[in-house]
Amino acid sequence: MEIIKTFHLLRIFIMHLIINHMKKNLIYFVFAAVPFVFACNQSDKKADTAKKDSVINQTCYAAFFEKDSAAMIVKTMASGKVTGSLLVKYADKPENNGKIDGKFNGDTLMVDYRFNTGKDTSKAFTNPLAFLKKDGKLIMGVAQIETTLGRSYFVKGKPINYEAGKFTFAEVNCK
Repeated sequence: MEIIKTFHLLRIFIMHLIINHMKKNLIYFVFAAVPFVFACNQSDKKADTAKKDSVINQTCYAAFFEKDSAAMIVKTMASGKVTGSLLVKYADKPENNGKIDGKFNGDTLMVDYRFNTGKDTSKAFTNPLAFLKKDGKLIMGVAQIETTLGRSYFVKGKPINYEAGKFTFAEVNCK
């Protein structure tokens, strides 16, 4: 009878160890799985946002100053964000070609312009640009820019001068 009791206690002890070990593994598994579940949910949210944030308006612009010219496509998204492209051709320098991303603040379009100069696509530059919307045109402003930690910004407290800018963009038909 003692052997049976000992065997029974040993069996209970082993089952207890197995259950505790399984609980630990389950806890480790849950902690390991949480980031994957979160990541999957984030990509679904981004996909939903991308679907909801569709282009509601696209306007093409052109500007000329002396021998220089510029062409810009402005796409207004449902979220209010603005994307598009800007090509600036200079008579005596390589052209700048790139993308714009930003938004309207009242009658002012503030964008980051990420561009390449000339045929060198290995190095991209990013500068802030400001355009004042007036009488259906976009007037490019000029302001002092500072760079902090590799990012360029308009200097706070310094005004943007829309009268000193080279380009006034007029609406044109998109091709």
